Amino acid sequence: MKLSGLKGKIDERLYGIIANDIKELRPAQSKSIDAGLFDRKNLLVCTPTASGKTLVAELGAVNSILKLGTKAVYIVPLKALASEKYREFKKKYSHLMKIALSIGDMDSSDSYLSRYDLIVCTAEKFDSLIRHHTPWLSSVGTVVIDEIHMLNDPGRGPTLEVLITILRTVLKDLQIIGLSATIGNPEALAGWLDANLIEDEWRPVRLEKGIYFNEKIEFG
Repeated sequence: MKLSGLKGKIDERLYGIIANDIKELRPAQSKSIDAGLFDRKNLLVCTPTASGKTLVAELGAVNSILKLGTKAVYIVPLKALASEKYREFKKKYSHLMKIALSIGDMDSSDSYLSRYDLIVCTAEKFDSLIRHHTPWLSSVGTVVIDEIHMLNDPGRGPTLEVLITILRTVLKDLQIIGLSATIGNPEALAGWLDANLIEDEWRPVRLEKGIYFNEKIEFG
């Protein structure tokens, strides 16, 4: 799909930013749009690393912020990754919206976040915010869950599962966008999320498998 096909479908300011770097969408991105990304459908995007999953999440979250005036929360499993995403989003979108990073004190409701549009945090931090009755929760329209396969992690998975359950119960019009390159049972997870499943094998660099033996690699 050519990027020009998005004209009129997304906020023109967002289109202007994306058009600076991209002329044609990758397969996962095109499939996500066809599956209802801009119709606020829940999506589970299971495609290889570097296949364009993050842009799917950005398009959905940022477009909702600009066109509908809702908040978006971008959940990642690690504080370091949260800081990285925060810097990326600040560089790209800070002239259009207020972006916050929330990974600190677990005993605070962080009421100041009510002034921000896009909030980057860990699952544990967002769970803590909800339990402290954060006043801005009802304003959240889109939640992105990066590395959603962490649901299978014995230590962190239960927190993420409870968090998703609470969000879907409290926020009836919530759009969830789950991202992962490694899910063993994507159909089951998509069913639980009531999400459209996006799968594709395209990757920017071809993956080849081989056997290393006696200082040589033989590719099958």
